[in-house]
Amino acid sequence: MNQIEMNFSAPSTPEQKRDGSRGTDVSGKTVGLFVTCLVDLFRPTVGFAAVKLLEDAGFTLEVPKDQTCCGQPAYNSGDKDDARALAKQVIQAFEGYDYVVAPSGSCAGMIRKHYPSLLADEPQWADRAASVAGKTYELVSFLVDVAGIEGVSSHFTGSVTYHDSCSGLRELGIKDQPRKLLASVPGVDLKEMVDNDVCCGFGGTFSVKYPDISNAIVGKKTDNITKAGAGTLLAGDMGCLMNMAGKLKRDGSAIQVRHIAEVLADMADGPAIGEKSGR
Repeated sequence: MNQIEMNFSAPSTPEQKRDGSRGTDVSGKTVGLFVTCLVDLFRPTVGFAAVKLLEDAGFTLEVPKDQTCCGQPAYNSGDKDDARALAKQVIQAFEGYDYVVAPSGSCAGMIRKHYPSLLADEPQWADRAASVAGKTYELVSFLVDVAGIEGVSSHFTGSVTYHDSCSGLRELGIKDQPRKLLASVPGVDLKEMVDNDVCCGFGGTFSVKYPDISNAIVGKKTDNITKAGAGTLLAGDMGCLMNMAGKLKRDGSAIQVRHIAEVLADMADGPAIGEKSGR
């Protein structure tokens, strides 16, 4: 990782929630932040937003410098040997933490759902893979389901619509969690799009192998986004966000595209995805 290479520490007690209650006692619990390739290379602000949210929740946070790709592109392309090598690198980097958290349902799903089967035939790695998989979570679901966070200290003025990414929804069961936290942000007006849980057409290497099909799928998605009437599109996976932002931009749309972590962390004042600085 070349953008976010630092260690972070957090208070030992969780931040007070809007209703006056507190989340799960996380004193002494450590989180290893899996930054993801796309966040690192294209949208590091998402990484810093994740840091803020996890620190505010009371966790001691570190960003291991020797982390690398989760191996999903190789795995999905049938290159199991490279996928295993990358999985072992990730396991070594993160197995010392209480939790592993990624601002991506896709990467978290790869670690949580596919590492155990990928390394099942290697006795020296199988248990380690299962251990890391069992403590790996997508960011928003971790905040709600593990940390017990019911609200965040953020403000955002405007209407938003939310896309449920395939991996987060189908592999990790992420649906209500982002909507729960968005409901706690003053000024957010959620306008649900039609087929919010239908694929955007990215699919990692799918969009490269089958560009015409991918473009047709994302075209239907951006039509639904536009019809929702929201000024901002949110999601929890950078691959989906970049794909949809690219299509909206090619079509001349003024809809802004952001990762949900940026809104929840009150860090949505910079350029949206696909925009130049200074807009």
